[in-house]
Amino acid sequence: MRPLRSLLFVPGNRPDMIQKALQQPADALIFDLEDSVPAVEKETARSQIAELLKDIMPPKGQQVYVRINSLVSGLAEADLKAVVGPRLDGITLPKPSSAQDIHRAEGMIEALERERGVEVGKIKIAAWIETAKSIVNVFEIASASPRISAIAFGADDYTLDMGIVRSEQGIELIYPRTITAIAGMAAGVIPLDTPYVNFRDEAGLIEDTKWSRQMGFKGRCLIHPSQVEPVNRLFTPSPEEVEHARRVLAAFQEAEARGSAATSVDGKLVDVPVAERAKRLLELAEAIAQKETLAASGEQPRP
Repeated sequence: MRPLRSLLFVPGNRPDMIQKALQQPADALIFDLEDSVPAVEKETARSQIAELLKDIMPPKGQQVYVRINSLVSGLAEADLKAVVGPRLDGITLPKPSSAQDIHRAEGMIEALERERGVEVGKIKIAAWIETAKSIVNVFEIASASPRISAIAFGADDYTLDMGIVRSEQGIELIYPRTITAIAGMAAGVIPLDTPYVNFRDEAGLIEDTKWSRQMGFKGRCLIHPSQVEPVNRLFTPSPEEVEHARRVLAAFQEAEARGSAATSVDGKLVDVPVAERAKRLLELAEAIAQKETLAASGEQPRP
C-alpha cells in the first residue's frame, strides 16, 4: 500500500491554490467539493475539477482524491459523475453513518467505472469518521468494502455533532481519535488524523503530530502547504529508527537460526512482536523511499 502521510486539502473553486498544491510533496491531494466551497460555487468547482482530472499528471507523484459532498446533501451523485475517471485515485466520503452508506457510494462509483472503461475497484474510498454514529460504527465502516483505503477522523464536524466546543487541549478528542486509529488498523486500512487547524502554529502541529503517530495514526489531513514538510517528516521513520530496526531484525534472525525465539539489543528484549515491529518500520521506510525516488524522477508510482 502506498504511503499516506500527508493529504493536502485544496478548495475545488480555487485554480490558483490548485496549481500551488500540485508543487507540494504531499502524498495525496484532496480537491475539495464540500466544506471549503460555498454553495454558489459548487457547480463551478465541480466543472473545474472535472476538467483538471482529464489529463492530470501530478508532478510530485501525489495521489489524487476528491472530497465529494455527503450522500444526504443531494450533490454526491453529480460530484461522482463529474470526477470518476482513470486519473482519479479515490474519493473521500463525508459523514458516513454505517456500512450501508459505503455500499451506496460504492455502487455509484462502480456503475461509473463500468460505463467509462475504468478498472472496477480502482477508485478507492477514504471515509470520514466525523459524527457520533460514525464513531459508534467505525469498524463497520472501515471494513465495509475492499475499496476503503483509509478512514479519517474529522474533529470539527464531530464536535459539532456532539454539541461541544473543541478545546485547545483536545481532551474531548482522545477517545474518538484513539478508536479511529484502532479501527483502521483492525480493518487493515490507513487511519488518518484530523487536520491541525492553526496552520501558523508549527510547534503545536509538531507536538500534536507526535501524539498522532503515538496513537497509531499513519498520516493526517492538512489544510495548508506549510504543514506538508513537518508532517511528512514526523510520519517517516528517522535514520536512527531505521538503523535500530535493522539491528533488531538482524539480531532476531540470528537468534532464530540458533533455535531461539528471543534475544536482546541494547539491553532490551527482542521477541516476535518487537521483531515484527522492526520489520514493518523497515517496510514503511522502503515504501516512502521508493515513492520519493519516483517523485524526484517524475515517474508516476504504481497503485
